[in-house]
Amino acid sequence: MHHASVRTHQVGCYPSSIIRSSPALAEIESLDPATDWERIGYLSTNYDFPWDVEQSLSLAFFKTYGIPSISALLDTTGEFRNQPQKRYDDTKLILAEIIDHGMDSERGRDANRSMNRMHGRYDISNDDYLYVLSTFVLVPGRWNDKFGWRPYSEKERRAGLNYWRELGRRMNIRDIPNDVDELDRWSRDYERANSRYADTNRHVADDTLNLFLTWYPRWLRPVVRLGVMSLLEDYLLDAFGYEHPPGWFRRLVELGLRMRAQVIPLLPRRRRPRLITNERMRSYPGGYRLDELGVMRSVRSSHVDETLT
Repeated sequence: MHHASVRTHQVGCYPSSIIRSSPALAEIESLDPATDWERIGYLSTNYDFPWDVEQSLSLAFFKTYGIPSISALLDTTGEFRNQPQKRYDDTKLILAEIIDHGMDSERGRDANRSMNRMHGRYDISNDDYLYVLSTFVLVPGRWNDKFGWRPYSEKERRAGLNYWRELGRRMNIRDIPNDVDELDRWSRDYERANSRYADTNRHVADDTLNLFLTWYPRWLRPVVRLGVMSLLEDYLLDAFGYEHPPGWFRRLVELGLRMRAQVIPLLPRRRRPRLITNERMRSYPGGYRLDELGVMRSVRSSHVDETLT
C-alpha cells in the first residue's frame, strides 16, 4: 500500500518498453526515494549507469579544481604530483565502498570515518565542502540529460539528493538544500562568484589530465586530451588557463557520446551489478585494505598523506 501510494505521485516519464527492458528501473519505480534512496542509488549506478556515473564524476572533480581555495589545498598535499594514480583510485574506492556496501555497513562506516579523518586535518570551509557535494549530486544528472541512454527519473534525482545529503550530514556539512533546483542555483552562483584562474587550478588539472593520458597509447594521447577538454565548460577552461578546443571537435565528441546513447538501449541490460570495489585497481594489483586508502606510501612530511576527496 505504501509503495502504491508513492507511485501515484510519480510522473511516468518512460514508456513501458523501457521499464520492461531495465529490471533496475522497474524496481526503482516501485521504491520511495524518501526512504529507499540508498537502494535506488545502488540500482541506478551499478546496473544502468556505471560507465556514465564514472565519467561524469571525473568531470565533477575537474569542476572543483576551478575554485582556487579548493585547488590550493589539493596542490599543497602533493598527491596529484607524486602519486596521482593512487590518489585517483583511493577516491573512487572510498566512495564506492560506501555505495556498494551501504552507509551503515561495517565497511561503509569505516570508509566514512576514513574520509572524515582525512578531511579533518585541514581547514576547509563549509561552502567549499558544500560545493564539492553539489557537483556529485548535479553533474551526473546533467551528463545523463545530454549523453545518457535515458535521463534519470524523478525518483533517481530525488534519491541522489537524499543520498548525498545523508553522506554530507555524516561529514558535518551544513545547510545542504533539500531541493535539487535550489542546490543547482546555489552551486552555479558559487561557481560564478569563486571560479577564476589560479596557478594551483592549473597544476591540479594538469596532474589529473596527465594521469588520464597514461591509460592510453602514446599516439592516442593528444586526441584524448582534446576530448577531455571538449567536455569541460568554457569558464572552467579559462580557470585552468587552457585554450578552448575547436568547436568542430567538441561537436564531434558530443556526437559520438550521443550515438553511444542510441546504441545502449539495443544491448542486453546488465543482470549483475558492476561494483568498483570488485575491480582491479592499478594502485592495488593484488587487492586493497581499507586502511591503505588515503595514506601516502612514502612519508615525506606529516601533512601530505591525505587529501580532499
